[in-house]
Amino acid sequence: MPNKQSTQPSAGRSIESATATLREESKLAMAVAVLLATASLVYCARHRWLLLYGDAVAHQHIARRVFDSLNPGFRQLGSVWLPLPHLLLLPFVQRTDWWQSGLAGAIPSMASYVLACIGLYRLARRWLQPLLAILVFAALALNPGLLYMSTTAMTEPLFLALMVWSVVYLTAFESATREADAKAARAALWKLTLVLIAAVFTRYDGWILGKLAWMLVAYWTLQRGWWREAANARALIICTVLLVAAPLAWLGYNWRIYGDPLDFLRGPYSAKAIELRTTKPGSWHYPGWHNVWVALLYYVKAAKIGAAPLQCGRWLLLMAAAGTAYALRNYGSRTLPAALLFWMPVPFYAYAVAYGSVPIFLPVWWPHAFYNTRYGMELLPAFALFPAFAVLAVVRKWPEWSRAIVGFALFTIVASNALLLRATPLVLQEAKTNSATRIPFEQALATRLVLLPPQSKLMMYTSAHIGALQQIGFPLRQTVNEGDYKLWQSALNSPAKAADFVVAIDGDSVADAVRQHPQDLQLLFLICSTGQPCAHIYRSTEK
Repeated sequence: MPNKQSTQPSAGRSIESATATLREESKLAMAVAVLLATASLVYCARHRWLLLYGDAVAHQHIARRVFDSLNPGFRQLGSVWLPLPHLLLLPFVQRTDWWQSGLAGAIPSMASYVLACIGLYRLARRWLQPLLAILVFAALALNPGLLYMSTTAMTEPLFLALMVWSVVYLTAFESATREADAKAARAALWKLTLVLIAAVFTRYDGWILGKLAWMLVAYWTLQRGWWREAANARALIICTVLLVAAPLAWLGYNWRIYGDPLDFLRGPYSAKAIELRTTKPGSWHYPGWHNVWVALLYYVKAAKIGAAPLQCGRWLLLMAAAGTAYALRNYGSRTLPAALLFWMPVPFYAYAVAYGSVPIFLPVWWPHAFYNTRYGMELLPAFALFPAFAVLAVVRKWPEWSRAIVGFALFTIVASNALLLRATPLVLQEAKTNSATRIPFEQALATRLVLLPPQSKLMMYTSAHIGALQQIGFPLRQTVNEGDYKLWQSALNSPAKAADFVVAIDGDSVADAVRQHPQDLQLLFLICSTGQPCAHIYRSTEK
């Protein structure tokens, strides 16, 4: 008995010391990540890259119109994209200059990047020694594609952070239930629930992530009888109800606002509807259409190109697979199964590309274009974490060479990311290529719109080229656009009565409305730009 009592304080001090050490290491990791993110922002802002992605412009537009529109309110969040990224943008897009420059979108993404780096480092330290955890941190934090995306309003950095922290809290829950620490387990469960709800409201991948994570929670709960204690059962029930309520709330929102709970899936702005509008009968379909195997190849290829230079992607994939197998064999009975969620994007996007109308185009494969290459970034945590286990296997086989092996691995990570940066990251290539004609067209359109009287009301389909209004800071509350469904339908039936000026871009719904109802409209400007449809600006003589 005396021996047992004397060892307990020592064990407690050991745990406290380890916790304090991890806390200090996490602070250092945060400082490095903040420095990298800030340097990336400065560099990208100087080159005016923050708004290259049309989706980044659109995300900020959605957030802006929540308070700056003819009918402000949360119904302006739309139906296709999930709301959390736009809600996080709200405090920042209220500054017009931040909205115009793109800085409003960079702030939440930079914070997400920092959180993702810290979370993955904490996970690595759970299973790996400090030097190997540094490898994991470096592999994620130095990726130039992720650094670029952290300066935009795109949703990938936010979802990466949520995916990483869901695994952090899932492993904490497993560890606490295994050690019969009910209080710690409940705390981890509540945090996990909040992170998963955030993921559900960020990307549709989050719906699958939440389901898989909760299956692990249920397995460990039933296996260890954790639910038998009343407080634990109560927490489990409440958390389950909250998590289930999250996607149901989105369905209810779509039903209430648009009359269809699945409007985001089959409505006029859904990916399926866009595919039907842009694909002519009998024409070719994108690679992977209704072919899961081809879709899988395209997704994995996008992930490899974004994570490793030249032909090194195949070796990175092999190392990640070997590291996963080694980790399962040595840690499989403990918390590592949660980390397998980092592989979740592979089957999700294989199915989404095949049957969800979300194609991926790569410059190295037919049709030799850029589209949705950023989806591959969701494998970055897997590519950062699991190769470190392969390095661990080599270190354990030749312990006398451990420092040299780890040093070589770190050099490889730094060198490969330097090569990726030199060659231009895949996601930045896509952004530059796809904005090459869009931005000049929007600039030309903006030079004409700025000539309109300051208090003019403008009718325009804003989902495609809102950048023209953003560049001149045109108030959205002076625009009649598709964000106000009933008002919009009325305006399409009589454009001249709806606004003082009408912008019709070839192929959009306003152009169709003008063609059907041309009365009382006088053409003022015609703007045509290479690679883009022409825009017609009309003055209403009805007003």
